[in-house]
Amino acid sequence: MSSSERPRRRTVLIVDDSELMRAILSDIVNSSGGFEVVGEAETGYQAIRLVHELEPDIVTLDLEMPDLRGLDALGYIMSESPRPVIIVTSHSRATAEPMLRAMDYGALEFVAKPHGDEAREVEVLRARLIDALRAAAQASVANLRVQRALRAQARARRAAARSAREGVIQSPLAPVAVAIAASTGGPRALVEVVPELPTDLAAAVLIVQHMPPPFTRLFAERLDRLSPLPVREAAAGEILRAGEVYLAPGGVHLNLIRGPEGIRVELDRSDPVWGVRPAADVMFGAVARHYGPSSIGVVLTGMGRDGADGLRAIRDAGGWTAVQRVESAVLPSMPRAAAPFAAEQLDLSEIPEAVRFRVSTQARRRQS
Repeated sequence: MSSSERPRRRTVLIVDDSELMRAILSDIVNSSGGFEVVGEAETGYQAIRLVHELEPDIVTLDLEMPDLRGLDALGYIMSESPRPVIIVTSHSRATAEPMLRAMDYGALEFVAKPHGDEAREVEVLRARLIDALRAAAQASVANLRVQRALRAQARARRAAARSAREGVIQSPLAPVAVAIAASTGGPRALVEVVPELPTDLAAAVLIVQHMPPPFTRLFAERLDRLSPLPVREAAAGEILRAGEVYLAPGGVHLNLIRGPEGIRVELDRSDPVWGVRPAADVMFGAVARHYGPSSIGVVLTGMGRDGADGLRAIRDAGGWTAVQRVESAVLPSMPRAAAPFAAEQLDLSEIPEAVRFRVSTQARRRQS
């Protein structure tokens, strides 16, 4: 193949105040085969200037910058010159909340820096960064709008303020289960969907969001603050109850087991499925087995095909299925793979009402 026929390597701007980290990231990008570093910046202001001068396809951005905060630089990039931005920053509780906020600003994905320069940690960084770059190469920039998520948060805060959850008696057992899967672009999508679910939802909502272990709990806390329904990271042994939202913890599969008091959460560390744990296919399969025609499955934005087999299991069990409309997804791979098993393809704004209607229909059917 001649050089003119070779696929163009995607260009990457690396933004980090550490010379050592810039060198590590540059080596990973340049040795990846499909990407090349076109420039480096050590401050947020330099990053903004180089985005305009170099027009990189992708930006890797550290949130802890010496002058302009990483979030401020990200906000400027996504509003003035939008493109896929991968957050590469320190992995700690102090940075977890800003990393989640970065998703609202339009960041595509985040990758944790290694704690040191040990070879094993650098190889983990290499694998995760290359996966994120490949996702960025396929991402729809048009669907990385910052305003959409921020508007959803404003609506959610109002809904949460109206919801008087204090003093509410324990919810009844869930007659219906709603299973939701998301990956790349998922945190922003879930911010639009979960806070719009009604307070009287007669179903348990189970979510798999591909995310490292420390961040699932913090993401659950964020959704809880935004939502009228209580949201928490799922705990082993708890019984599924109507009107409650359970987020699968990072690093473990969310399974279900039936006991004398009801259907309980079971967490296990069996092998990853499709390279991820938690996997949507595991959770969807459990929902299909235990809830049958009273199950609902929804696959949102993400890379790969996790969720497709599980959605088919829910459909085959007589449940209702849907996927996010491919054209509206940040990464269309997951909803596209699951689409053959979906009864409907919906925009994000349509999903909460569709879920509410199906839950109420299935709950009435169980009572009749």
